[in-house]
Amino acid sequence: MKQLFLLLLLTPCLALAQEKDFCKSPFSIAALEQDAFSRTQMRKQMQRGSSASENFDINYFRCVWEVDPAIRYIKGAVTVYFKLNAGGSSITFDLQSAMHTDSVKRKGNLLNYQQANNALVVIFDENINPGQQDSITIYYQGIPNDSGFGSFVQTQHIGTPVIWTLSEPYGAMDWWPCKNAMGNKTDSIDIYIKHPAIYKAASNGLLQSETPSGTHIITHWKHRYPIATYLVCFAVTNYEVFNNSVQLGAIHLPMVTYCYPESRPSFEANTPKVLTALQLFNQYFGEYPFIKEKYGHVQFGWGGGMEHQTSTFLVNANESLMAHELGHQWFGDKLTANSWSDIWLNEGFATFCAAFYMETQYPASAMANRVSVLANITSQPGGTVWVNDTSSVSRIFDQRLTYNKGSYLVNMLRFVLGDSLFFSAIRQYLNTPGLAYGFTQTGKLKAILEQVSGKDLTDFFNQWYWGQGYPSYKVSWSQVGIATVQINVSQVTSHPAISFFKMPVPLTFKKGNQQKTVILNNTANSQDFIEDIGFIADTVLIDPEHWLISKNNSTEKKSIPNSGIGDVDIFPNPVISPTSIRLHDFNATEAEVLIINALAQKVFEKKISLYNGLGTLTLPVQNWAKGFYMATIKAGNKIITKTFIR
Repeated sequence: MKQLFLLLLLTPCLALAQEKDFCKSPFSIAALEQDAFSRTQMRKQMQRGSSASENFDINYFRCVWEVDPAIRYIKGAVTVYFKLNAGGSSITFDLQSAMHTDSVKRKGNLLNYQQANNALVVIFDENINPGQQDSITIYYQGIPNDSGFGSFVQTQHIGTPVIWTLSEPYGAMDWWPCKNAMGNKTDSIDIYIKHPAIYKAASNGLLQSETPSGTHIITHWKHRYPIATYLVCFAVTNYEVFNNSVQLGAIHLPMVTYCYPESRPSFEANTPKVLTALQLFNQYFGEYPFIKEKYGHVQFGWGGGMEHQTSTFLVNANESLMAHELGHQWFGDKLTANSWSDIWLNEGFATFCAAFYMETQYPASAMANRVSVLANITSQPGGTVWVNDTSSVSRIFDQRLTYNKGSYLVNMLRFVLGDSLFFSAIRQYLNTPGLAYGFTQTGKLKAILEQVSGKDLTDFFNQWYWGQGYPSYKVSWSQVGIATVQINVSQVTSHPAISFFKMPVPLTFKKGNQQKTVILNNTANSQDFIEDIGFIADTVLIDPEHWLISKNNSTEKKSIPNSGIGDVDIFPNPVISPTSIRLHDFNATEAEVLIINALAQKVFEKKISLYNGLGTLTLPVQNWAKGFYMATIKAGNKIITKTFIR
């Protein structure tokens, strides 16, 4: 589901629900969906989930549904192919009590069943062995309740009736018998929708047929990839249909759009942009997950979008919204979070995908968009990406934490690992056998990122996923040589849950047209660094490209008075690699450094320039033998000797 995405924002959209308005800010998408949220039962705390039994796995659905967009009603026959994974005389499905079960059959025989408390218990007429393939058909009908974002909606667009579904997170059971919990995907599904002939029906997978049946049409869709329950969908109205296509490697992928007639001009003008996004994501994240079928758009009335597998539902053809939903085909559909506590693996990544696409298309806006998103993330001092209350739909789909902070967590991983390792790790994550087309969790992502990068990311996830808050950095610095700066980095944090954030911190030193960016591995508070920048700087910027979550950062340039006494510091001592010699308080513009070992053999000699009597030199001690060394420094009329141990 969609709200906003990482490096985004800027131009506010005042009328996103109108097809003609296409703002490039995903932040406006968030506002749109928050407004839709405010008009739905999502505002309520939803104490529900799944009552389905865990003693069976579903591997195929054949769903036959009869609907009329002018009437809020559904009649269905759902055939379920399953295997028991444990012995038992019954299995339990999720089905809202508002749905009336007419009968349940197995091999043509009627089965006993019990329906109460939003659960349908089907009682077998004989024992079924674990591992045995079997099937039943459930016949039911009724007026679905509404929940979540509007699980089953019958409404109008410009006076024309429309029915659409949106089951995330808990709404599938409102309108069909299923397993509503995460953790089980059916291997494939066939969907037959009987509807008045004046309408068209859209759903998952590939269109197989549209067969007349009196005054009705039976539309058949077939999908042959694993699919989570909440991603199964349909919509019926007077859709107009048009096609695009894109070359992805050796495959020519069709893209099919179902839109309202009044919206066709805007969809035809804007959906081709998705072809560019498809190529981008295909390159960086790996092959489009449903390459043997299609990608498509279906217009509906909810204020945002929904990543139904192969058939994204959209309120309009907003560019960043379309990129966000497309990203979900990799993150959310191919790989699905196995718990709503980990919903950032769907929404945070999709928000990142939209930002990644938008910054490639509109690079001039990227920094302003990042600043805007960071302002939202840091508008409150705490809050975790991990969802601790999965009974609250508003917390699951929290704009600030799940979408924005989740996407920035991905963005910071990209910064910490670098593009090459990051995208390589993400492709491996998406294609790991046993994980691909299944369910995932944060721990699995972390393990693969560590395996590919060779980095320990424990602190990172403890800070940014489990932890709360953000740092405010203070950088104090001094020019200590013609080309060298001395830096102190300290921080305070916004929330007591994390007292210090261990992160690489990028600093950019500037003077006129000269600039140099250094990345400091900040592992302790009030940490000192010496960096060679190659010139005399007058300004330093903290994280100028806004890779990190932080706020209220500050810098201070300190001048170092020159006493003229002259002194030398060697640190650390005993030395390790690297080791620095710092010269200070000399009345000279140049110094000579000579180092000899215990045998009086010269091992190093170099002249360095001094700035305001200051200079810093890094010693190449990694290949020196262990023992005592003596450094002699000549600067002006001063000669100073220092001993140190290797």
